[in-house]
Amino acid sequence: MQDIQNLLEQSSARHSHLCPRQVLGVRMALVGAELLGFDLPRSDKAMLVIAETDGCFLDGLEVAAGVTPGHRTLRIEDYGKIAATFVEVKAGRAVRLVPRPNVREAAYQFAPGESRHYFAQLQGYQVMPDEELFSAAYVNLFPSAEEIISRAGVRTLCKSCGEEIINQREILVAGEPLCRACSGQAYYGLQFPIEVLQSKKAQVDFHLDP
Repeated sequence: MQDIQNLLEQSSARHSHLCPRQVLGVRMALVGAELLGFDLPRSDKAMLVIAETDGCFLDGLEVAAGVTPGHRTLRIEDYGKIAATFVEVKAGRAVRLVPRPNVREAAYQFAPGESRHYFAQLQGYQVMPDEELFSAAYVNLFPSAEEIISRAGVRTLCKSCGEEIINQREILVAGEPLCRACSGQAYYGLQFPIEVLQSKKAQVDFHLDP
């Protein structure tokens, strides 16, 4: 078992301070890995972590588990929840953890004499028993772990916009590969292209609709 105080110091160093959600990230990583039988931190790709929010929670997860987006061992599905699913990639087993609904109030019991809720959580989350801190459940993944990870390096071109798509993220429509944007799942809407100018000093004056 890793030393939790050392992990919290590492997380605090990258975040400039320590906050309750970092503590939850560290604790959650330790419990999730233990339920799957993994030692931490990982330096391989045997375990995938799917986090359900971004922010400081991720610092705790990354430090304790050794997972990163760059190694494709950490993904974010932004549901706005302090929750994460830990996946044994080879077997496809997955366990999801989330703090119990009353965890903020329960933290006061483990921070005697602390009346400030932020600091009660900061202290309490570090020492609360796992079973009082988290709910856990084995889950099925949709799509599967194999589909989520896909085949790195596979490339194709979108039939509509011509842009390259990697990691098997194309969507087949009538047998033709489309990117998510061209298939109607874009997070942006194109206003107009910006022409590449010869002069590096030239500026393009454009107006963004409110």
